[in-house]
Amino acid sequence: MEVLREAEVLDPDHETGEIISRGRLVWRRFLRRKSAVAGGVILIALFVVAFAGPHLTRWQYLDQDLSNALQGPSGNHWFGTTQIGQDVFARTMRGLQKSLVIGLLTAFFSTGTAAVVGASAGYFGGWVDRVLMWIVDLLLVLPSFLIIAILSPQFRGKTWLLFVVLLAAFSWMITARIVRGLTLSLREREFIQAARFMGVPSRTIIFRHLLPNMSSFLIIDATLNVGGAILAESGLSFFGFGVQPPDVSLGTLIADGTPSFLTYPWLFLFAGGLLIVAVLAVNVMGDGLRDALDPNSSAVKARTRTK
Repeated sequence: MEVLREAEVLDPDHETGEIISRGRLVWRRFLRRKSAVAGGVILIALFVVAFAGPHLTRWQYLDQDLSNALQGPSGNHWFGTTQIGQDVFARTMRGLQKSLVIGLLTAFFSTGTAAVVGASAGYFGGWVDRVLMWIVDLLLVLPSFLIIAILSPQFRGKTWLLFVVLLAAFSWMITARIVRGLTLSLREREFIQAARFMGVPSRTIIFRHLLPNMSSFLIIDATLNVGGAILAESGLSFFGFGVQPPDVSLGTLIADGTPSFLTYPWLFLFAGGLLIVAVLAVNVMGDGLRDALDPNSSAVKARTRTK
């Protein structure tokens, strides 16, 4: 009888029972979700445009063309100009860069923190679990928007990475509770018990055995957190608590263009449209990854029943 290696599985979506790697199976499932593939392509395109776009025009986001202030889109200024002659295209590309990078970094740090805290609480139990969950409960009841709004002005003139830290600090707690619950189940499994009896250090068990077995959930959580972080950054920047001048983000551009929405719509529409497209692409791709990584998801089951 042929024994499957750990990295190999039977493809449940093929009648031949083909033996393939788990990575290929996940990739096949993801490709069947056309909307998810489209979301991934759009997200990649946004990154390419955001970082390559500024090199396609001679204007920088702080440059001024005073002779063409507040002009609509043209061959010289593709997205038009602001009240002081700044190129809207260059500023929009800069804002898109900032929002995408902040979203990615915030998702990375928040999911990473949740994974470590939740796994540690569930694995060690006892006083470690009580202390860590007390911190989680405390942060959950704090008004995060208000705290960030109060603290962010203190960091004006400093690196925007401090803003990423503030966003990540208040976006990991619910995921940590879910990871803790998964850890409580996994720590009783035979392979974890065997590792403990063999004297494997707790740190090694957490990072090499527990967290890899939650990789599907963590990948999905990180992906969906990108969209949430972009929206959070844009909302805080809109009210003046996020990215500070002279730098820009999509939120600051939307805030600057809102008063002139009806009279000079190009100041608002490009940044607002890109924000909607970016968040929608991330969420659609996250749904596709969930269905691809989780064979028990409702979408996968529905497709299986229709065959």
